[in-house]
Amino acid sequence: MHKKDTHVIVGNGILNYSDCYDVLVKNKKIELAEEALARVFESYYFLKEFIKDKLIYGINTGFGPMAQYKISHEDQLQLQYNLIRSHCSGSGNKIADINVKALMLARLNTLMRGYSGIHPDAVQLLKELINRDIYPVIYEHGGLGASGDLVQLAHLALTLIGEGEVSYQGNIRSTEEVFNLEQLVPLQVHIREGLSLMNGTSAMCGVGLVNLIHAKNLVKLSIAASSMIVDLVESYDDHFSKELNSVKYHLGQTRIAAQMQEFLDDSKLIKKREKHLYDTKVVDSILKDKVQEYYSIRCVPQILGPVLDTIDYAEEVIIHEINSVSDNPIIDYANKNVFHGGNFHGDYASLEMDKLKIVITRLAMLSERQLNFLVNDKLNGKLPPFVNLGQLGLNLGIQGVQFTATSTTAENQTLCFPMYVHSIPSNNDNQDIVSMGANGALIAQKVINNTYEVIAIEFLAIIQAIEYLAIQDRVSSRGLRYYEQLRELVPAFTEDAVRYKQQFKIINFLKGSC
Repeated sequence: MHKKDTHVIVGNGILNYSDCYDVLVKNKKIELAEEALARVFESYYFLKEFIKDKLIYGINTGFGPMAQYKISHEDQLQLQYNLIRSHCSGSGNKIADINVKALMLARLNTLMRGYSGIHPDAVQLLKELINRDIYPVIYEHGGLGASGDLVQLAHLALTLIGEGEVSYQGNIRSTEEVFNLEQLVPLQVHIREGLSLMNGTSAMCGVGLVNLIHAKNLVKLSIAASSMIVDLVESYDDHFSKELNSVKYHLGQTRIAAQMQEFLDDSKLIKKREKHLYDTKVVDSILKDKVQEYYSIRCVPQILGPVLDTIDYAEEVIIHEINSVSDNPIIDYANKNVFHGGNFHGDYASLEMDKLKIVITRLAMLSERQLNFLVNDKLNGKLPPFVNLGQLGLNLGIQGVQFTATSTTAENQTLCFPMYVHSIPSNNDNQDIVSMGANGALIAQKVINNTYEVIAIEFLAIIQAIEYLAIQDRVSSRGLRYYEQLRELVPAFTEDAVRYKQQFKIINFLKGSC
């Protein structure tokens, strides 16, 4: 995808992960490729001529199980408005603005392929909404993920026709009011704008894009936390060595090990097994120091490796999906035909979101076990109970904070039930097997947000442990940087105090490190 310094150009080839990251995280504006706009024009004008004297689903027929009802010419435009308004039936929590922005980007990109027969005004208006940070109010519940994310995308379409509500400059306001302020003209239906906007997988993929950004960040943070624990326990280095991990033929494992090596390359605490156990004669019958660490410390490459591999494959699938045409029917002006089928079915994305929430839950489990190691003096043998820097017995350290990490990890484990295999027929059994992809993506996001809470508590324990051991001058420079940044948010403490605000500070810092 061609980029300018400050813009990402949509329609000029494949929209890749880096492009999406630039729009969603770096807040780069978008432009529409002229050649792609030409395809949108051609598709629209081809369809306008092609539909004469032909019966085409969703243009001059009803929808779903009512497709057997033919719609008169004079009612065809009203049919599209009826579709949009009737499906604005979402409920639950409002989807976060960043998810809606990603959803709009995904929908815009598939429409720019030029297979939707949509009027070019639709893609121009979508571009303006993204660039001006105007986000339709869309709700969590309603999408089955086949026939696409109908309910969530209906709320998007409602905004485009100038109705409903939008999130604008931090407030919920009427679309009409904001369009007047921004001098935007609502979209007029020409042929099938309602169905084209609604029939697709863009909601699950938009949320999926945001999930990928944070999942990658959580892996980075887990490597940092794990490495800092390896450092403070003065571990041997062979469990994350190239030599050991390269004989296991998994790319994720070797990449995690390499990142740990880089993180710890200037540590003054890590030990060489050759020096302490091979080249030096050991005379003690009972060893004071551990020969091998617990699995949550020693097996990090083996545990995080499949997490990383799963995220990478999920990225491949989601990027394929947002660059695909997920309409029905497909308007193929090159072959002068209209093809009916089920490209709106979200199984690919749904399955990857289920896998993603499973591996992120695994990451949370690793974090919770590492936290337990730090707070349990009988396990670590180096720290006071609950990393308590105050008076034992009188003060409690982070005893209460651990409960939150354990509880949140348990919720993640429960949320791992897969949506992909939880199909319920609907739409008078027309939609007799559905993907539940939007549900899967949103639940995966809940798991991701929970995991930030768990790893934030782990970092709180780590910086307290470094404080107690007074090893700031010997930990790795990368670990020291984390320690210093977190200490700016949460100073070292000995006395008991309310902790939840400190936890929120760390969570927000970690989320902002994407």
